[in-house]
Amino acid sequence: MLFSDKELREILLSEDQNFLEELYKEARETAKVTFSNKIYIRALIEFSNYCKEGCYYCGINRNKSSVNRFRLSKEEIYSAAETAYEAGFRTFVLQGGEDTHFTDEAFAEIISHLKKNYDAAITLSLGVRSYEAYKLFKDAGADRFLLRHETADREIFQKLHPWDQSLEKRLKAIYDLKELGYQVGTGFMVSAPFTNHESHIKDIKLIREIDPAMIGIGPFIPSKGTRFEAYPAGTVELTRKLLAILRIEHPKALIPSTTALNTISETGRIKGILSGANVIMPNVSPKFARDNYNLYDGKKASGLEAIEGVRELNEYLKEFGYEIEFTRGDYNV
Repeated sequence: MLFSDKELREILLSEDQNFLEELYKEARETAKVTFSNKIYIRALIEFSNYCKEGCYYCGINRNKSSVNRFRLSKEEIYSAAETAYEAGFRTFVLQGGEDTHFTDEAFAEIISHLKKNYDAAITLSLGVRSYEAYKLFKDAGADRFLLRHETADREIFQKLHPWDQSLEKRLKAIYDLKELGYQVGTGFMVSAPFTNHESHIKDIKLIREIDPAMIGIGPFIPSKGTRFEAYPAGTVELTRKLLAILRIEHPKALIPSTTALNTISETGRIKGILSGANVIMPNVSPKFARDNYNLYDGKKASGLEAIEGVRELNEYLKEFGYEIEFTRGDYNV
């Protein structure tokens, strides 16, 4: 089902807990029709915090001098993948800043190696690249690509990014990925600077148009040293409302309960799942990488957020009637 604009406003403005609990219940039941009580896990490999872009909100943007920069070698990426595979993971997510050190050919080599050695899905989160680069990655064996649109409001997008970035470029990349046959994920920041309920309604409607396989949203969290360091973070409550809306409108989508959500609240992860999310991405990067890949302040990257806590995470989820699913968890139309 699709909500009307009036219904969306009512949900986003509502403070009626009984009404909201019914909304979350409907979202959970919608997810369970397709996914039962399974929560899919993905092995997150953060390979570099170098970035050529200057996004004004981002904790690893090119202009931030206080960042301890790192870049994993191919061997370190392969080692993280091996550890994840032995632990049962069957999806690797390669995520990093837009690091020009890694050429398109270098990424293709990494993808090909992982595909050759492991029976696992390869998900990329590498930012905006050319159609030719995306095709090269697909031909090398990549299965999925995550590229958030960040905000569907063009004016707000330009306030959050330098002049050389645009929503049009980002949307072209998303549609290029779809044309090439990727399972594509998109999403937005909840309560990013200048956004409001009306801009989030635009986000919801844009996601309808894109019809993605994966939808990733999480609360905006400020980063010291950026121009929005004093801007308030998004809330669990608004994120939950939006998660529930997106789950009900996209019953088969793979929707993570993000690290950002768990960073702003110790119960954020489970509240995301109880609002319709069905994916968690434990961090399998080397510790020095986890400690320095900080898109925002206070990011959690240990305990239940990391590979070492997977067994404990599964026991935690069982308390709420869910359990980890280690299979690839592909999107099924």
